[in-house]
Amino acid sequence: MILDDLVAATKARLAKHQSQLPLAALKRQVDQLSVNLKPDFLSILNHPGLHVIAEVKKSSPSKGTIVSSFPYLQIAQTYASAGAEAVSVLTEPKYFNGRLNYLNEISQALSVPTLRKDFTIDPYMIYEAKANGAGIILLIVAILDDTQLKEYRELAEQLGMQAIVEAYTKAEVGRALKSGAKIIGINNRNLKDFHVDFNNSLKMKALVPTEIPVIAESGIQTQADVATLAGAGFKGVLIGETLMRATDKQALIQSFRAAADLIESKPTE
Repeated sequence: MILDDLVAATKARLAKHQSQLPLAALKRQVDQLSVNLKPDFLSILNHPGLHVIAEVKKSSPSKGTIVSSFPYLQIAQTYASAGAEAVSVLTEPKYFNGRLNYLNEISQALSVPTLRKDFTIDPYMIYEAKANGAGIILLIVAILDDTQLKEYRELAEQLGMQAIVEAYTKAEVGRALKSGAKIIGINNRNLKDFHVDFNNSLKMKALVPTEIPVIAESGIQTQADVATLAGAGFKGVLIGETLMRATDKQALIQSFRAAADLIESKPTE
């Protein structure tokens, strides 16, 4: 399964990073960081409307290389100037061609929060995210046990970050809720085989109490998709490949925001 390979690669990378920079030294780096003045991501999601999290991504296991030209900092700045309220940055190198330095440079350049998009399997990676400017981390229910989900989310919050707790199935949504997740991401992509079903997020959304903001992830391509999700009560959409392939990323983000705003402005029956 692809997910097993991703986790195995992450474990090997984690061991290498820990040998180069021990946890105690990494914690000292985090302690010396200046105060983060960026907006809190949970507060953003609690504002009215559907919020766009735009992703900087060069490759994926299912599609291979998505773009050959990859001016990652320019792309992130375009996203932010177009109104994206957070920027997701892939940091997994083997399958997604991601880098921690992408996260660091983008975080320094933008006034919106950044998400470290990776396969978080150890507290070390949470400190690493903080040290490189992230305001948000991803916790994938499928690769963590219940204790880890709760402890990793709490650690992120202690460090001034938020955690998106990502689920795909009904059982995973239940575990996310049990862990005390404050933000839930519903993935339309099955990480075991990378099959995408847009309707998965719509089905799983019904299982989440209305007071918890929910983000739809993967397979979001059109204004109609965004309008459907806005109408279903989602608070955010995470869009990667569609934006990365777009020739005019700014116009596409603005069209997504307009589609969501149109739904929001319609009077209720």
